Amino acid sequence: MISRVAVVGGGISGLAAAHRLRTLLPAATVTVLEQRDRLGGVLRTVDLAGVPYDVGAEAFLARRPEVPALLDELGLCDELVHPGRAAATVRAAGANVPLPAGTLLGVPTGAARLDGVLSPAGLARVAAERDRPLEWAAGADVALGALLRERFGDEPADRLADPLLGGVYAGRVDALGLRATLPALAAALDAGAPSLTAAADRAVGPASSASHPGELRVPPRRVPQSTPVGPPAPVFGALRRGYATLVDALAAGADVRLSTTVRALHRRADGWRLVLGPEQGVLDVDAVVLAVPAPAVARLLADVAPSGARAAGKIELASSVVVALAYREADAAALPATSGVLVAADEPLSIKAATHSARKWPHLAASATDGLVRLRASLGRFGEAATLQADDAELVARVRADLGVLAGITAPPVEVRVQRWGGGLPQYAVGHLDRVRAVEDAVAALPGLAVAGAALHGVGVPACIGTARAAAERVAGWEPRPASTTPR
Repeated sequence: MISRVAVVGGGISGLAAAHRLRTLLPAATVTVLEQRDRLGGVLRTVDLAGVPYDVGAEAFLARRPEVPALLDELGLCDELVHPGRAAATVRAAGANVPLPAGTLLGVPTGAARLDGVLSPAGLARVAAERDRPLEWAAGADVALGALLRERFGDEPADRLADPLLGGVYAGRVDALGLRATLPALAAALDAGAPSLTAAADRAVGPASSASHPGELRVPPRRVPQSTPVGPPAPVFGALRRGYATLVDALAAGADVRLSTTVRALHRRADGWRLVLGPEQGVLDVDAVVLAVPAPAVARLLADVAPSGARAAGKIELASSVVVALAYREADAAALPATSGVLVAADEPLSIKAATHSARKWPHLAASATDGLVRLRASLGRFGEAATLQADDAELVARVRADLGVLAGITAPPVEVRVQRWGGGLPQYAVGHLDRVRAVEDAVAALPGLAVAGAALHGVGVPACIGTARAAAERVAGWEPRPASTTPR
């Protein structure tokens, strides 16, 4: 009988795993070990001028079932909110233009309308792609940026795919692998699509613009012909009082130990021993879920699963910064009535995106709060560590300068919060799926051990919850054998 389980990591993956374990093993003690002095990982809600405001992950893909199901379990369904009708824009060629529909995360389909984003030469290059011969080896994995540049030229990569995927992975399109980031596109190429445009058409399917990260990972529900078809379900969701509501609910009932480092993991005859930080001793348990970033997984697997450790050690991380600002409504009058702006890679600006929260989310509108307009900007991508080395004042100055260009806001903000995310997002590089498979295969050979987290099957909150539930169910299904009293 399993009586004690350790979950290493107190981010959304670890907390969701602990919650699932308490459901599956109600008599067991579930201990969450978190190195930092707070829970939540890259989910963090702060007080921004008196209102709860997320400065980590902002939204989740509502068309995946994991978050709504978890909110239902926790009795938090009333916290779920969706964006309003404001549309997104992209800063390209020195202008803010509507983010075009008809792309697969920036990969043009035959229905894409890119007139406002690409130059005449860029448009001609995209139009000609479908008639160019395509050589593709089924099963191959390549850098998405290199593929886009070879087929479409630089503009679609820099002005569409890079800003869209950069917001998801905090990475550059040239360093992201096709199979891990756009599996539907890779599958269409494997199936013999004659061009990249045709592959995008097949991946998107009929009557879908597919401009939203992760939208294609969940197949649409089939609706009986007799059922009236209403407006499409919202793509994204968030929590009215921020992710802190979810974090607190998941932590309730768990044995949480903050500021606790797990230095090593060892197998025992009847379970596992975790060696903790200085003067923190050891913790013996029946099963363990590792819900920590890839470098920490590599370190903890080094002795018990060397092949998995080597694979995890090849998954790199990107760092970024979120700057949240609150303005008087009169000072932000020039803010466009859009949900935000993505910034093309070839633009001479510091930020990579800005979210106009007061326009995007009805519950954060100035009229719904206190007359203040709130927004956030993000900086930093993979390989841009220097961004984090600037002090807070410099980062805020860069954001304010860019907001003056992008949104016409020049007045000083009422309040500012700067959140640094060092190593916040794993990079899904070429060969990522092979590395993940190696980690999971190595761990699968060890009873009572499982892994979860953003490094595996998606960086979004729903994907993390999915890996957490799978990890919890794996270890809960294992019965530890009693320690032998006879020497062997």
